[in-house]
Amino acid sequence: MRAKITYFVTAAVLVVYFVLVGSRGLLLIQHGTALTVTFGVAVLILPVIGVWFLWQNTRFVARANQLAAELEAEGGLPVDELKRTPSGRIDRDSADAVFARRRAETEDAPDDWRCWFRLAVAYHDARDTPRARKAMQRAIALHDGRPVAS
Repeated sequence: MRAKITYFVTAAVLVVYFVLVGSRGLLLIQHGTALTVTFGVAVLILPVIGVWFLWQNTRFVARANQLAAELEAEGGLPVDELKRTPSGRIDRDSADAVFARRRAETEDAPDDWRCWFRLAVAYHDARDTPRARKAMQRAIALHDGRPVAS
């Protein structure tokens, strides 16, 4: 729940920032000189990119949460069997062992979105966020029946 609150607060702050930057861009354009119009257009590009990025991330998180809910309803969510350090961090060797099992499971059933979801969780636990995201994107695509690049 804390992660959701943090995400929404961060998103809200970004939206306020986009509005402020966008209004400055419009003011520059309204000034009317060639230089200010050029700067105004350049300034407006930043919030557009930011809104697109925020939208893509929000869609990704929502789809991943839908898959998690579906997998939970089926009783297929991965069980947290990881050892932790006294400070609460995941033990690296434990994460690697779970990851090896999840990778083997995914290699045995490469078209099953459930395996890819569990592999994404294992990547995340092993602190490999880029691969976790790619594995989750693949799980989403397989769930939706979209073609997946190999």
